[in-house]
Amino acid sequence: MKKGLSLRTIHIWLIITMVVMSGTVLYATYRLTNTFLRLAQAEEVHTELDRAARELMDASDYLTEQVQRFTIRGDKRFLDQYFTEAFESNRREEAIERMDVNAETQAALAKLKEAMSHSVSLMDQEYYAMRLVIDARGYKSYPRVLDQIVISDEDAALDPEDKIRRATELVLNDDYYEQKDQIRQGMRDSLKEVDLLMNKTKTEELDMLNRELLFVRIVIVIQVLSILIMLRLTSVLGIRPVLRAVDRIKEDSPIPEAGANEFRYLAKAYNKMYARYKTSLEHLSYKASHDELTGAYNRAGYDLLLSSIDLATTYMMLLDVDNFKTINDTYGHETGDRVLIKLVQVLNSIFRDDDCICRIGGDEFVIFMVHSSGMQRKLIESKIEQINEEMENMADGLPPVTISIGIVNGRDVTDPESILDKTDAAMYESKKRGKNTYTFYTKQGQR
Repeated sequence: MKKGLSLRTIHIWLIITMVVMSGTVLYATYRLTNTFLRLAQAEEVHTELDRAARELMDASDYLTEQVQRFTIRGDKRFLDQYFTEAFESNRREEAIERMDVNAETQAALAKLKEAMSHSVSLMDQEYYAMRLVIDARGYKSYPRVLDQIVISDEDAALDPEDKIRRATELVLNDDYYEQKDQIRQGMRDSLKEVDLLMNKTKTEELDMLNRELLFVRIVIVIQVLSILIMLRLTSVLGIRPVLRAVDRIKEDSPIPEAGANEFRYLAKAYNKMYARYKTSLEHLSYKASHDELTGAYNRAGYDLLLSSIDLATTYMMLLDVDNFKTINDTYGHETGDRVLIKLVQVLNSIFRDDDCICRIGGDEFVIFMVHSSGMQRKLIESKIEQINEEMENMADGLPPVTISIGIVNGRDVTDPESILDKTDAAMYESKKRGKNTYTFYTKQGQR
């Protein structure tokens, strides 16, 4: 952590995390889809098994209906329909085959086979009844399978009407319907097994579905948390250090070497250049950049400062000593020089160390009030009052002097080269107004 985390590494991990999480979500949705499909398939199987069980009962009821109609009416059409169902349609046999799906359906299949066995057993009784009707009515054309049915001697001795009555009794008596009830009970038992199987399957699949949904929720939460963590790291290691660095640069101070290692490298490089810049300023030739008489920056120093300061956060003040030629003529140049020295000393005591004082002419001075964001009018007016009080104090034996001042906010100037002209115009406005005053330059005019 002393070296800092790498933004590049963070972004690589963010991409990897997003790819992994997205792949996991896709995989989870794939599993969810499969679970839904299995549920749908289970429902289809349940429907098919239910239909198969009921189909066997429907086929059995159809056979009963045909044999009863044949015995009562004697119409061979019903006989043909009976055997078409029994040997061609084969709905009962197909129902058994459709029920034989897998090992889990064997219990339901066993119940259905039991119902089938009762149905087959009932057919023997139905065959016997149909053979009695054929003999009673003297039919010569009928399914040859009925030739295998042997009529008892007692029933064979009956006259045709009694044979028909006997046949009708066989397919309508209580014993016949008890066997029908056994078929129906087998069908119901088979359906019950199907329902149990399907309920078990649905419960398992729903449990699986709930687990899959929980897994998806967990993955989404992890994905969101990962994104938030990565954004937090990016903010802490990248955005915040940049914002702090901007503030420090505006304050003309070194920037902290914190955050991601890429930014720390930039900060370290900047701080080295900043240190060299400060050292260069400090080691400028005093004579080249400073006025020998007053110790303030000279015109060369002024040009250097003007090219390096941030005008957007700087106020520039141009001061001119009123009637300075008269002081020189009246008290001599030595006194005039002492007045200028005193003025610089006063300015240094009133303004901050970061502010820069330059002598750009004989009795003209420029003050750069740097890092002055916002409106500073009241502060500047207060400082001007202090300057006037000090310069009018004659305790040091020097004559009292007044000054005329022009003030420009760097934000009101688009061209740095023109700031001195605008400040000079504001200062001369003060001269026109009777000297010993100050004027603020604005885009709308001096005031």
